[in-house]
Amino acid sequence: MANKRISSLDDITLVGGTSTAEVNANDILPITDVDDTTGSPQGTTKGVKVSDLMGEAPVQSVAGRTGAVTIANTDVSGLGTAATTASTDYATAAQGALADSALQSLAAGALSDFDFADNPIFGFAAKVETPTITANAYTLVAADNGKVLALDNGATAMTLNVDTGLPASFNCSFIQKGAGQVSFAGTATVNNRQSHTKINGQYGVASLVAYATNTYILAGDTAS
Repeated sequence: MANKRISSLDDITLVGGTSTAEVNANDILPITDVDDTTGSPQGTTKGVKVSDLMGEAPVQSVAGRTGAVTIANTDVSGLGTAATTASTDYATAAQGALADSALQSLAAGALSDFDFADNPIFGFAAKVETPTITANAYTLVAADNGKVLALDNGATAMTLNVDTGLPASFNCSFIQKGAGQVSFAGTATVNNRQSHTKINGQYGVASLVAYATNTYILAGDTAS
């Protein structure tokens, strides 16, 4: 390390440019301390390393700054965690102005309680389950809740059993694809305004909705 006169150093604006830098972190610069007159009435000359001066560089605030901001020696405390969080973690312009009011995108099955809090549901479509049920009899199961079942036993009649023990608010719709008429039976109570217990015929559609425990209403294109 060598002591250097201030006048012998390159212009600081040239450091890293076309000129060879004359300042490095280990250089010691002479500084006159005018408050210390023990060595001279005009002040005592002392040495300070360039690295010490660099460590005492003033902290800059990003308030009101435009353009790129270098994080080193910059006060980002006002940004909170935003200073170190990826931009992809925040709402886009298309979603909304604020993160707490932005429209959220959820993957299928992401809702744990299936409570939409009375908000409208968009992009919902009723899907006809495949394959088509082809049997002389079929008993509804909990997994059928909310589905549209296609029933086709050809020209042979089919019995669809609605037994007790299905989930509360169970609902299901049915399409009779074949000529064999579908009749509703089982251990649960199935009510119909006209006391109907069957789908009216081929291509008829009916729905079953629970309004009390093990008690259902059959509605749609029905027949006795």
